[in-house]
Amino acid sequence: MTQTLHILHTNDFHNHLTDEQAQFIARNKAELDNVLLLDAGDAISAGNVGVRVGGEPILVRMSETGYDAMTMGNREFHVADTLLRTKINRAAFPILCANIRWREDRGETLPTAPSVVKTLPNGLRVGIFGVTVPMVTEKMAARIVSAFLFDDPLTVARREIERLRPDVDVLIALTHIGVKEDRRVAAACPELDLLIGGHTHVVLEEPERVGEVPVVQAGWFGHYLGHVTMTLDDGKVSSVTGRLLPLKG
Repeated sequence: MTQTLHILHTNDFHNHLTDEQAQFIARNKAELDNVLLLDAGDAISAGNVGVRVGGEPILVRMSETGYDAMTMGNREFHVADTLLRTKINRAAFPILCANIRWREDRGETLPTAPSVVKTLPNGLRVGIFGVTVPMVTEKMAARIVSAFLFDDPLTVARREIERLRPDVDVLIALTHIGVKEDRRVAAACPELDLLIGGHTHVVLEEPERVGEVPVVQAGWFGHYLGHVTMTLDDGKVSSVTGRLLPLKG
């Protein structure tokens, strides 16, 4: 049996998402069956310590556009728990980051989720996990003022793959670590079916193959909408193609 999955993807909006662009994205999603709309982080424009008290309007617009998940970028992060939650609280979709943890165990749920599994109308189960550039680590002096620490994205990716792979048909890494690190993760994780990256504002006109793993990234500031088409035969991914659709004239 042959099945098709469509992935629409963006990254690094930095608050550059107009109504016209959002409508274009929503229209493209509506025209496809078995489709997911994902973002690889830095949707907002606030600095790493900046916080918009009322929350981020772009996350409302992305919610209305139909985003299914995004990974947390460095722009969405804050060292304070309450302020991190304020930065992302207007998203009606999951914000993913598997490599963040409490600096000290508080017995509380983190503001982000490590992963999400989406079941599509054709029955495909798609696992998506997020990893983010480590903003505060155990070796940094900044750890004393941060509620959170970050672990190595590759180490965490291996953990998430081991946890998710047995239960999903398609496994996607949604990353905000930069294309150099994307290549490192992809080379070490052949079990991935797709890696969608952000952070370095790279324009990949078509998927870049790193071993068996296709890596994609769609520039910055809403210049492009990426469209990846995956074909599965008898439950296994048999082909992956991709292109970029201009979002700005």
